[in-house]
Amino acid sequence: MTNINNLEDEKKYNKWIVVLSILIPIAVAVLFNVKLKDFGFNVEPLTFLPPIYAGINALTAVLLVLAFLAIKNKNIVLHKKLMSTAIGCSVIFLLMYVAYHMTSDSTKFGGEGVIRTVYFVILITHIALSIVVIPFVLITYVRAITNSIERHKKIARITFPLWLYVAVTGVIVYLMISPYYI
Repeated sequence: MTNINNLEDEKKYNKWIVVLSILIPIAVAVLFNVKLKDFGFNVEPLTFLPPIYAGINALTAVLLVLAFLAIKNKNIVLHKKLMSTAIGCSVIFLLMYVAYHMTSDSTKFGGEGVIRTVYFVILITHIALSIVVIPFVLITYVRAITNSIERHKKIARITFPLWLYVAVTGVIVYLMISPYYI
């Protein structure tokens, strides 16, 4: 059972959760369309980043699965470390993703027919769920650090598959578009 102090502790974070859940997608959308060269910066395109941030997505997926297995085996300390690392990886991914798009033009998918439809279904669900998962991750994390464990478990059952889907589809999107990078 969650006690009142845990709920009060959670409430302290709610404004930050709302702000970050709105600000992160807006900032990414805006920065995605900002090119540093348009502001006079002589920056080489960071074309080496996509395989790196795809790798970070893959690592995040592995960390999530390992964290799930750790908690199933009641290894709370390992679970916490793995989850903190997964959050760190997601932040690093996001920074690299934005840096790439601020220095490089977007790559167009060149596939045709059914594979094109498959690609866009995966891409659109990936993008939509990458926005949706932000508050889930933040709420899940706050419930863990405020020791609202029962409430943490309830939302983690939703957060885990969403976040795992976003991490895995990020890799799939990269693999599908990588032949079309210039």
